[in-house]
Amino acid sequence: MTTKKGYWMAMVDITDPENYPRYMAANKAAFDKYGAKFLVRGGQHQMFEGSAATRMVVIEFKDYQTALDCHNSPEYQAALKLRQQYAVSHMAVVEGV
Repeated sequence: MTTKKGYWMAMVDITDPENYPRYMAANKAAFDKYGAKFLVRGGQHQMFEGSAATRMVVIEFKDYQTALDCHNSPEYQAALKLRQQYAVSHMAVVEGV
């Protein structure tokens, strides 16, 4: 049986671009620990429906549980506090097909 991958999907509006790199540096510990693989991290995009966001992110994990574990980890929860200071986000953890 093949395990389905887990993904973080986020739309981020950076409100403090000067300090946002502090969040990016802080999240590295959690992402390294849980084997995160960035599929999309910023870059050019075009919105066709809904509200625009300044940054799109898709992160792949070996499975859904690992994606949840990373989000709930003490390492990421510490980084999350920074993100919430420097950006407004819509984020979900989803299971792949």
